[in-house]
Amino acid sequence: MPSAAGAGRPASRTAAELVTQPACWRRAAEEAEGFGAALPQRGERVAVGGCGTSWFMAQAYATLREAAGQGETDAFAASEFPGARAESYDRVVTLSRSGTTTEVLELLETLRDRTRTVALTADPGAPVREVADHVAALEHADEESVVQTRFATSALAFLRAGLEQHGPLPAKPVAEAVVDAELAVSAPLPRTVLDAEQWTFLGRGWTYGLALEAALKLREAAGVWTEAYPAMEYRHGPIAVTGPGRVAWVLGPLPKGLAGEVDRVGGTLIADSEAARGGGRALDPMADLIRAQRLAVALAESRGLDPDRPRGLTRSVILDP
Repeated sequence: MPSAAGAGRPASRTAAELVTQPACWRRAAEEAEGFGAALPQRGERVAVGGCGTSWFMAQAYATLREAAGQGETDAFAASEFPGARAESYDRVVTLSRSGTTTEVLELLETLRDRTRTVALTADPGAPVREVADHVAALEHADEESVVQTRFATSALAFLRAGLEQHGPLPAKPVAEAVVDAELAVSAPLPRTVLDAEQWTFLGRGWTYGLALEAALKLREAAGVWTEAYPAMEYRHGPIAVTGPGRVAWVLGPLPKGLAGEVDRVGGTLIADSEAARGGGRALDPMADLIRAQRLAVALAESRGLDPDRPRGLTRSVILDP
């Protein structure tokens, strides 16, 4: 993908990594097939935890698993896990790209010998290996960029593929999401989205976690004003921020009547029908997230910022003892 800043400027590391997601998802799904019984099994009570982007992926997975009827599933920020309930879960899954995140390591340590644990990371030699029962290392999806893109979505693709082993999901198969991702990495972004002054991301069910992640990408990479809400809650107050020059972006199905509400206040609506342009099909919400990632990079570059070096952020959060 050419740099959003135009010819002459090399693509950022973030931009180069995010366009590899179709291949990463395909490989993640293949690796899930071999992980077998270490992944949550149908009927188990499961908790999923992470920090930042990983927490949002945990929310998406937890909601998708419950919606598929595969078992009660809760998602927590790793620092807020209710330790008193640890034994009530058959399995706890954690996500940490670096495998060094302090809160994730502390959570796994507290769960040792109390319930089965699974850790998803990009580094097979990370400290998380010492405190989790099972580790899935998605090395192919590791990143140099501070801003997470391909590891987070590859981890979700891995978990989605694990769910597919136990029955159909209220979402496309990962193989179809890969096809959509191939469209998303190159389809032009609407000019109205690039020129907007504010963006609100919306989702329902499992796509609410994706909406939270989309908003985070724009804040991290470009330092812009973004918000995220459950789509049906948008009309209960948040719509007040929408107007000319402001975007409401729905990841996943568009709730009935919402398009008319956004039009009434003069906002710009981006929804699955918009994402289908050029491809003749509505994008899988995870593929639509790629478009939001690309927007984050484009906005950063248009403001003279380096998306590879977001203000105040580091690749991994390691807290002082």
